[in-house]
Amino acid sequence: MSGIFSFWRSNKKTSASIAKERLQVIVAHERSAASQPEWMPKLQQEILEVIKKYVEIDSSALNIEVRNEGQDISVLEINVDCPIK
Repeated sequence: MSGIFSFWRSNKKTSASIAKERLQVIVAHERSAASQPEWMPKLQQEILEVIKKYVEIDSSALNIEVRNEGQDISVLEINVDCPIK
C-alpha cells in the first residue's frame, strides 16, 4: 500500500522544487546573457519592436541565440512564441 501512496506523493510539486526549477531557469538565462555579443540586447529589442507592430507579444516570447557552427560559420537563431487567435 505504501507504494501506491508514494506514487501520488512523488508527483506533487512542492514550493521548494518549483523555486529550484525557477532558479535553474534564471541561472541558465544569466549564463547565456553573459556569453552573448554586446550588440545582442539592441538587436533583440529592435526585432521585438518590429514583431509587436503585427502581433501582441511580450519580451519573454522572443529568444535570440548566436551559435558558432565552425571556424567561419555563425548561426543566428530567432524563436518567437506567437499566440494563435
